[in-house]
Amino acid sequence: MHHARQRTVREKLGHDRAVDLDAYFARIAWAGPRTAAGDALAAIYARHVRAIPFENLDVLLGQPPKLALDALEAKLVHARRGGYCYEHATLFAQVLRELGMDPRMHSARVVMVTPRHLAPRTHMFLTLGDHVLDPGFGGQAPLVPVPLDGTRAGDHRIVRDDGGIALEMAGADGSWQRLWWSTLEHDQPIDFEMANHFTATHPSSPFTQRLMARTFTAGGKVGVMNRDVTLVRGGETTTHRLADRAELRALLAEHFGFDLPEIAVLRVPSVPEWQ
Repeated sequence: MHHARQRTVREKLGHDRAVDLDAYFARIAWAGPRTAAGDALAAIYARHVRAIPFENLDVLLGQPPKLALDALEAKLVHARRGGYCYEHATLFAQVLRELGMDPRMHSARVVMVTPRHLAPRTHMFLTLGDHVLDPGFGGQAPLVPVPLDGTRAGDHRIVRDDGGIALEMAGADGSWQRLWWSTLEHDQPIDFEMANHFTATHPSSPFTQRLMARTFTAGGKVGVMNRDVTLVRGGETTTHRLADRAELRALLAEHFGFDLPEIAVLRVPSVPEWQ
């Protein structure tokens, strides 16, 4: 009965059908081998993180993201939009399955500013073999798979702590910031349906209160937090404040690669003038 129930959930979400690999690889501009073996995995993962933005605009527009594969392909691939962790990780997991891999799905407690005992399990990441894949952690997402054995990978590492694992990121001063903590339990799609509902609708969720977006550009990256924009170009960082929603729409079109007319009615509770 348990396995039949899980199969029904997977069928409902479309996780038992094939992903459109032609469209996906065109989206991330990957023309290399269609395999997740060896160096190809790291290359495909990096292309995904750099090509598909992180953003929570649908949440703020009152349109909770759907995790069914057809909805993810329509939004992240064909409409060239971005998404947050559940969308990124669910889509990437399905790509890996189509390539013959067996990724595991996990939840984590985000502890950057919240003590672990107060942080709900609202983040989704993957493991494949002995590596962590976390394409949906926004501006702090690792750009390469991170080994579970603690070996540093880029700016990130995994540490063992209190019966679980934690993802940490190196700061400019050499210190390490803890990003999330997880028991590494193997979770199921229905678990993320529940977590996605909370994250996209509950008033205590930061995603329902703040505008958050990040994308990579040819010369650096662009980050948005509410009205504050950070641009990194050629090693130089500049910041400015958005004047209005029209400027946000123009910024998304220029740097994120999509135009969203609905920005005109966007409500951001943390920005009083945009409520």
